[in-house]
Amino acid sequence: MTILNGRLAGFACAFFALALAGEPAFSATPSAFGPEVKVGEAKGGYIGVVDGLPDHGKAGAPFTVKGDKLPPNQEFQLVWRTANGRWKTTETEYKGREYVPADYQMAKVKTDAQGRFSANFTTPEDFGYEHDIVLQQDGRWVNQGAYNVDMTVDISPKSGPVGTPIKVTVHGIGYRSLYNSWDLLYDNHFTGWMSAVSTHGEASFTIPAAGNIGDHIIQVMHGALTFPYSNPEQNPAPGRPRWDIVFKVTPGAPVLPPAPELQAQKTVRLPANPGDIVSTPRFSAVGESIKVSASGLEPNKTYKLNWTKSVGSRVSGRGWEEMSNAIAEAKADASGKIEFAMKTPDELGGTHGLWIDMGGGKKKLGMHWIKPTALPLNVSKGPVGTKFTIHIKGWGWTETSNITHVVYDNAYNGYACAFNSQGDLEIFLPATGAPGWHFVDLYPGIYKGIEDDKNLSNFRIPQLTYAADHPNEDLPAFHFAFEVTASGAVKEASAR
Repeated sequence: MTILNGRLAGFACAFFALALAGEPAFSATPSAFGPEVKVGEAKGGYIGVVDGLPDHGKAGAPFTVKGDKLPPNQEFQLVWRTANGRWKTTETEYKGREYVPADYQMAKVKTDAQGRFSANFTTPEDFGYEHDIVLQQDGRWVNQGAYNVDMTVDISPKSGPVGTPIKVTVHGIGYRSLYNSWDLLYDNHFTGWMSAVSTHGEASFTIPAAGNIGDHIIQVMHGALTFPYSNPEQNPAPGRPRWDIVFKVTPGAPVLPPAPELQAQKTVRLPANPGDIVSTPRFSAVGESIKVSASGLEPNKTYKLNWTKSVGSRVSGRGWEEMSNAIAEAKADASGKIEFAMKTPDELGGTHGLWIDMGGGKKKLGMHWIKPTALPLNVSKGPVGTKFTIHIKGWGWTETSNITHVVYDNAYNGYACAFNSQGDLEIFLPATGAPGWHFVDLYPGIYKGIEDDKNLSNFRIPQLTYAADHPNEDLPAFHFAFEVTASGAVKEASAR
């Protein structure tokens, strides 16, 4: 069996989320200051003084940069120093994250006769914590000050009945080591982690209100090495904050998630050029009808449509291989056009190759994307101990799409892999908790890979910010509700 480094990939852009109506008004990203510029060299020693006043603030807050003891009546350039983040991936592998330095012109300022200047700014929507502000002139780094972007966390709404989508909005997540990975807990239970690699420090996601009527605590804490660091006041970076926010579950009708079929992705971002073979639609769920067409074939000749997939396992030690099989047959018309009608195969999610053998070593090529979909729960109510099944079709196989994570009432339960079962996931859970509604959420995550930063390990845990900041593929989450009834617990106990 040939071990592949990766050939298949696909990209989806739509996602399902239990989002509240309306989005917060974010301030501008650092690029709104002005164009990206090059910072000059610091030579000849610093001249004068540069200060940010105040020296910190949240996104949208005003601040002033002042200079003093500088050459009088001269023009200088103020530069905001930050970074642009990106995930490093191949088609199938996770290679970490990187932050590339980026510098933006804030303003051109002119000193007065006393060598002073003052300029007012708005704190940008940017990575949190320290940013240098450089004063330069004609390619020379004259001096610098510093300004800290405060990290903030808020939820909306602050109360509601069980199942209410709670929108968590975070600004100012950092990009430096020990400041770029944060965890959320609900009632002292780990829920998942949040990232802001490609979103300049901003994160936004929803979780369901869970638990009995009354107050519940949502915590946000730093957690670079998988789980929260519980004594941040005593660690090497003690300035990192933590948040304890109260959500009140109130009486009232539960807010239940939509039916699974309504949670499927509605649009998918795909390569602009699908190849000579085009599927309609270009993405679909397992079992959905598709038509595959091509032209430029020999008129009135019968052809087979071949489908490519990956088969194997990461844990068997034998790797995996790319295989093809014929899935449809049709005859080209008098103009050399052909159309195949078929059902989407029950296969792994993501990109699959399409090809037609034209003879003489020539092929026509194309691709099709399978999106993940969820089936309804086989059982949706019963006493404690009732076993129910979550069933997903079309889950992926790359290091960034291979697993999904189970969260029960905002408490992380475990993960499930799809590769060995060709995208078919069955997860068996026992109902637990007090009588009433309980919520099960499935979130994407990163299975394995390489991190350059030794202080980071975010593998095999739920990524709450999957929608806007997942590496490689854009993947959906799925949401379910189970009603625990008041009758006696199911006493069956057996190994599965």
